[in-house]
Amino acid sequence: MPVITLVARLATSAVDARRGVVRLHPEVLDALHLRSWDAVTLTGSRATTALAVAGDAAASPGQALLDDVTLSNVGLKDGAEVVVGPVAVQSARRVVLAGSQLVRATVTPATARLALLGKVLTAGDAVSLLPQDIAPPPGADVPRARRALSAAIGGAWTSELVTVARVEPAGPVAVQPTTIVGWLDGPTTADSPTAQGGRTSGVGAPGGGPDAQGRAAVSGAGSAQGQGSFGVGASAGAAVRSTGAASAQASWGSSAPEAVEEPPLPLDALVGNTAAARRLVEWLELTFSRPELLVRLGGSPRLGVLVTGPEGVGKATLVRSVAAAVEARCVELAGPAAAALEPASAAARVQESLAAARDQAAAGRPTVLLVTDVDALLPAATPPPLATLVLDSLKEAVGTPNLALVATTAEPENVDPRLRAPELVDRELGLGLPDQAVRADLLRRLLAEVPLAEEVDLTEIAARTPGFVVADLAAVRREAAVNAALRKHEDPKIENGDLLDAVGSVRPISMSSTGTLQTGGLTLDQVGDMTEVKQALTEAVLWPLRYPDSFARLGVQAPRGVLLYGPPGGGKTFLLRALAGSGQLNVFSVKGAELLDKYVGESERAVRELFRKAADAAPALIFLDEVDALAPRRGGSTDSGVADRVVAALLTELDGATPLRDVVVVGATNRPELVDPALLRPGRLERLVFVPPPDAAARADILRASSRNTPLASDVDLDALAGELDGYSAADCAAILREAALTAMRESLDAAEVTAAHLEKARRTVPPSLDPVQVAELEAYAARRSSD
Repeated sequence: MPVITLVARLATSAVDARRGVVRLHPEVLDALHLRSWDAVTLTGSRATTALAVAGDAAASPGQALLDDVTLSNVGLKDGAEVVVGPVAVQSARRVVLAGSQLVRATVTPATARLALLGKVLTAGDAVSLLPQDIAPPPGADVPRARRALSAAIGGAWTSELVTVARVEPAGPVAVQPTTIVGWLDGPTTADSPTAQGGRTSGVGAPGGGPDAQGRAAVSGAGSAQGQGSFGVGASAGAAVRSTGAASAQASWGSSAPEAVEEPPLPLDALVGNTAAARRLVEWLELTFSRPELLVRLGGSPRLGVLVTGPEGVGKATLVRSVAAAVEARCVELAGPAAAALEPASAAARVQESLAAARDQAAAGRPTVLLVTDVDALLPAATPPPLATLVLDSLKEAVGTPNLALVATTAEPENVDPRLRAPELVDRELGLGLPDQAVRADLLRRLLAEVPLAEEVDLTEIAARTPGFVVADLAAVRREAAVNAALRKHEDPKIENGDLLDAVGSVRPISMSSTGTLQTGGLTLDQVGDMTEVKQALTEAVLWPLRYPDSFARLGVQAPRGVLLYGPPGGGKTFLLRALAGSGQLNVFSVKGAELLDKYVGESERAVRELFRKAADAAPALIFLDEVDALAPRRGGSTDSGVADRVVAALLTELDGATPLRDVVVVGATNRPELVDPALLRPGRLERLVFVPPPDAAARADILRASSRNTPLASDVDLDALAGELDGYSAADCAAILREAALTAMRESLDAAEVTAAHLEKARRTVPPSLDPVQVAELEAYAARRSSD
């Protein structure tokens, strides 16, 4: 069978994330005699299989776009070579899966099979539980699978991965409706219906159970990963859960055997969230134990709290632990599970949850009604008629003695504002992202019972995981374990390299739905010349994040943003990639026009959402490419004021009431005079950095960097060539090398090197793109700014 060697690239599209697909150029599919959704074998450090789909016909045919899970399965990094070829796939008779305690306990084998239908699996691979809804197999019930997984795991089920431990027959297989799917040493779809119904004890194998250290290790994972107490619902799909109950019912209405739930975590195990937990303890103790004191002081014994924070930071886990600390029952209503039902069933689900909470409170037991991901149930945008019923029911419930309401959300701006009425939810408790010290502590807990090599440096791993919550760190541990296990040593241990590779393959939850700028391992040290530009960027972007104490000691605020300007092709985006690589930053890359929308309010909402995501992934850098299209001078546009409103939204986010913490904004443009002046004043994009066209020395460095993988003949003198390229941008210099290589290939497809003659011919073919008039105008603009 034919095979082709391609360059493996990480697919940044959220559509492909974690779905086990590889996008190939249509010409590559034709050369391999494949059609879209045929299976292919991928060979790198190890062999795996994936579904091949047609990519963009305008993209490079020499690249294979792999999603993050597939890139990890093939054992490669972005930019490495991968061998692609067709493969024969058999229908799977049996698939055995291994996963976290959470997924084993809450996802039934039948639901796992529903999620894996149509996927191609190989033993040893990691696979996500995202249903194959890009091109689902005939008869697949994707909506049902999504609802089942959301009800079982919670809002972060999209990030959960499981490992394929064994398949029958051996080799690549596809999951079918008749495939027997089961957990390693656990239940399978071939068991009795009762055994398939679901388990709430967290026991992965008969007679086994998680220890306290394992639960403490994932204390902040919330509903995303390995949380401490995670039973399923009381009826009709796991909407209600009463902590400490002797029995529970399984997902989708089938009864499960009686099981004892894991006790909630102690407060001191909530690494990074102990202060917030103790504040909630104080509020609950006053409400349950001393209501008469509140009344005498003019207050109210009712309590409604909204717990906010990034997804996966541990909001639900915190509430369960606090409820246990004050000896209160916790009745849980899963917002996404209820919202996914049709209105009548959703209303019944809500009323059933509230009735369970009121019954507990009426019996004299302090009760916490926990509504998780309340934004799904009570959205701010076009709330459904059900929302009014839910709000009225919650108002009635929160007025019940011995009953407190606690709701959680990762998107507080998307919650119906009526929820924050004084008689309903009048207090808010915010949980932040773990900083480097907290991440190091979380890693120590996560890896406490794991055999580690002596050279493992958890401080280094913590420094390389900005924006990671504990759910992400748990995923890092899982990926590192897979890497260590694949070495097949008699006594494998997780090494520092395993953890670093795992960090590169895990996409944090905060970045799961947005495009990012790939650094490719580039740092500022690898950027030739541009000394002044690199120093200015280091001071404006890296210093505030690395040395905040120095700014505080001197009593000054760090710069909020930087504007990079210069002629096209001068390397502005290249500099940003190097900057992000040097600072280990999460980078949100946005083209200026991408945020513009013709509908009123949508552009402003997109700006707010961008800054919120950056704050959730801090330390982060927002890169606004072509910022002149996003923030032009106000008053001169003919777009019904859309651009003016976007500029106002940007200004509000940059220096509004909510301060930016560990977020720096960098804009890039080749028309700085078109940017609204209000955006360039101090406190906003206050540092203007001119990226000049490369001089001869810089062009020589660019040529050397561009040709590091190109064999050059002995007669090639890059320094002399650089001296002849006056008026050429950095992009032009790279284009000359590329054209020279193509020229050599035109002469002979067996060409082994690029000669000076090839470069000379390429120089005549590739003209300089720098406009002398534009360069002069930009230099004059830079001179005026420096003299102001």
